Amino acid sequence: MSVSTAKAISPDSGEHWATPGAWQVDAGIHRIPLPLPMDGLKAVNVYTIETPSGLTLVDGGWAIPEGREALEKGLAALGAGVGDVTDVLVTHVHRDHYTLASVLGAEVGARVSLGAGEQATLGMVQRNELGATERQLRVAGGQRLMAAWGDIEPPRPDPDHWRDPDVWLSGTVAVPVGARTLSAIHTPGHTQGHYVYADQAAGLLFAGDHVLPTITPSVGFEPAVVTSPLSDFLASLTAMRALPDLRLLPAHGPIAPSVHARVDELLEHHEHRLALSLAAIRGTARTAYEVAGELPWTRHEHRFDTLDVFNGTLATLETLAHLDVLVARGLAVRTPGDEGDLFAALAG
Repeated sequence: MSVSTAKAISPDSGEHWATPGAWQVDAGIHRIPLPLPMDGLKAVNVYTIETPSGLTLVDGGWAIPEGREALEKGLAALGAGVGDVTDVLVTHVHRDHYTLASVLGAEVGARVSLGAGEQATLGMVQRNELGATERQLRVAGGQRLMAAWGDIEPPRPDPDHWRDPDVWLSGTVAVPVGARTLSAIHTPGHTQGHYVYADQAAGLLFAGDHVLPTITPSVGFEPAVVTSPLSDFLASLTAMRALPDLRLLPAHGPIAPSVHARVDELLEHHEHRLALSLAAIRGTARTAYEVAGELPWTRHEHRFDTLDVFNGTLATLETLAHLDVLVARGLAVRTPGDEGDLFAALAG
C-alpha cells in the first residue's frame, strides 16, 4: 500500500523512509531499510543496537539477494559486517522479518529469538502446508477466492530460511542488550506470536508490524487457526496505550514521535470498520465475503472488486475478524450456512 511523500519522510534521515542507508535514531541505534522489491510495502526496517560484544538486530529482513546486499552495505557504513551480529530479536515470523534472521543464525551463529505463538505457523511453513486459508475462506463465503488459491502452488520453502529459533519467547521477558534492558512484550493480533521490544529507559518502542505509522497491519490472515485475531489485536493495542508514551520505531514506514497517538488512531480506525460492518448486516444476513464487497479498502477507499486475489483474501478475512468481534459484543449473530456463515445485526 503506498503512502504520500509527506508522510513517508523519516525524521532520522530527512529522506523517504525506504531510502538505503544506516540512519541513526538514537545513540548506538541505527535503522537500515532493506528493500522488498516484490511487495507494496517497499522496505522493511532492520534496527541495529551496538553492544560491547557485537550487534543485536531487531528483525532480520527477507532472505533475498537485494535484502542481504542492503544489510551488508548498511552494516559496512557502521564499520561492521554480518559476522558482528550476535543476536536477532524477531518481531514475528513473516518472511520479510524472519528468513534472513534464520540464515544469519546458521551462517554466523547469531542467536535468534521468536515468539512461542509462532510455533504452529512456522511448523506449517516448514512442512509446506497452506493451512487454514482455504477453510477460512469457505467459512467466509469466499468460494471465488478459494478457487483461485487452489490454483496457487506455494514455493517449496528453503530449510535455511525457516529454521527453528534458538529462543522461544513466552510472556513478557526482560532481554539484556549490552547496557540496555529491553522488555519483550507479547502483542498477538497481526500474528499470534508477535512481539514488540520496549527500551523504556531510552523512550523507544521497536514495534514490528504491531503499530505502523501510516498503514494498518493485516489481521486474520495466518496459516494456523486463530479464534479471534481482532480481539487479540485490540487488546494488544490497549496494552501499548498502558505503557509510557514512547517513540515509534516501526518495521515499515518512518519513525514517529508517539506510540500513543498512533495507537489511538488505530483503535479509532477499527471502531469505524466495526460500525461499517454492522451497518452492512442490518436488515439482511450476509457472509463476510459479501460484507467485504460493500466496504472501501485501503486509505484510498478502493472498491473490493479492484483488489487482486491476495489482497481480496486479506480483506475478506479481516472482515470476518470484524464480524466475529460484533458477535462477541452481542451486536450480531452468526449462523452456519452451506455457502459460508451468515452474519446478521441484532435489533437495538
